[in-house]
Amino acid sequence: MRPRRPVPGRGILSGTGIIVSVLAGTVVALLVPLWSYADRPAAPAEPLSARTVATPYGPLSGQDRDFLTQVRLAGLWGAPAGERAEERGTTDAVRTAGRRLVDGYVFLDRRTRDVAARLGLPLPNEPTARQKQSLTTLDGAEGEEYDRLFANLPRLAYGQLLERVAQVRASTQNSLVRDLADDAATTVLGCVRALEATGDVDFASIARDLTAGADPADTAAASTAVPSMAAPGDIVPLTPSGGSAAPTYVLPPAASRPPPQSPTATP
Repeated sequence: MRPRRPVPGRGILSGTGIIVSVLAGTVVALLVPLWSYADRPAAPAEPLSARTVATPYGPLSGQDRDFLTQVRLAGLWGAPAGERAEERGTTDAVRTAGRRLVDGYVFLDRRTRDVAARLGLPLPNEPTARQKQSLTTLDGAEGEEYDRLFANLPRLAYGQLLERVAQVRASTQNSLVRDLADDAATTVLGCVRALEATGDVDFASIARDLTAGADPADTAAASTAVPSMAAPGDIVPLTPSGGSAAPTYVLPPAASRPPPQSPTATP
């Protein structure tokens, strides 16, 4: 038998066919997840309820409102604690950390009150009973013991508060709350760093307390047993006794104010 002569171009066509098949398979592999995602039913919007209400800036959840209260309470504890540290700290680092708490929380309180006023939310005007007890504990300490207490009490609480800030920042649908969370993250982290710069923070003890789920209501991020709430027009600003002296560090810029999402929405 005569050997068959190769058909010109058959090898090329076969190779091309393989390439086309591979590319087609790749395109299908890329598109199937997209088709699957497109075919999914849209997640139902969170229904408005007593805990989630419509505002011109997006839905406002119960967690959002609790967050404003927590930030306000953190300032009601942190600012007076910082003022005491400015006077009673035995080292420059402790006194500087005290000033940082005062500057940071006066700034953050101003932002919190602004957001509360625009959303029509009440806020407390005084610390919780546990926070007051914590301030009393600080007042009863002297010298190096005072320095250690001042460094560790707010350091534990603000570490926990940072976790809450991150949670709210990730989940809130309200643009005002989202911007406030940005400012809170910057301010609280600055306070944490200032406290750590004192050299008095016991990281091992804080790690144990965080693992054990220490109650932040014992210090600055209290969220239980909240005192009576004041309407936006009756909320008292945090005013340090030292007056309106310029801050000792650069404060974070206030987040830009977003326009309302819908001019017809009702707060």
